[in-house]
Amino acid sequence: MELEDVYENAKCRSVMDTTQRYNQNEGRAQTCKGCRCLIVCLGILCLLLIAGIILQHFQGASKRGYLWGPDGLFMSNEVMTWSESRQYCRDRGADLVIINTEVKQRFITSLAKESVWIGLSDIENEGIMKWVDNSPLKQGFWAKSEPNNYYGGDEDCIELDPDKHTLNNWSDLKCSDMRKGICEK
Repeated sequence: MELEDVYENAKCRSVMDTTQRYNQNEGRAQTCKGCRCLIVCLGILCLLLIAGIILQHFQGASKRGYLWGPDGLFMSNEVMTWSESRQYCRDRGADLVIINTEVKQRFITSLAKESVWIGLSDIENEGIMKWVDNSPLKQGFWAKSEPNNYYGGDEDCIELDPDKHTLNNWSDLKCSDMRKGICEK
């Protein structure tokens, strides 16, 4: 290999000259030999790296026990009591979901595949429903004959059951019952 070939090969591999060099003898731009392959390989490597980072992020979120949504909602993968679910949310910078509009009720119901805890209870004062942010309940989406305190005043926490009608699917339960929690950041 001649010295000019070594120089040309090194010049082609340099970071500053990976796409084109100017051939002064011919007066036009010419792509370096071997640079095309290098550029394509670097592009593919970058795409694979980006895909790997994205995949790792979502797999990591799933392994931590929750799936993030673009709307700030996530649900635990494990069933817990209402209080445990609330703590689970709070440990992740969120709280159990507050549903204060029909639009949000429809959306949450469409996301849930099984009964979930929401951020409503009458733990502090029997019969006075409050959200986890201490705001009072203004509009409820209760199932027929709910809330009913079936266990004699011991049903203080609220679940959303997506198997019931979208606008009538809340029930009061014992807070010690086990459900997944739906959280909102």
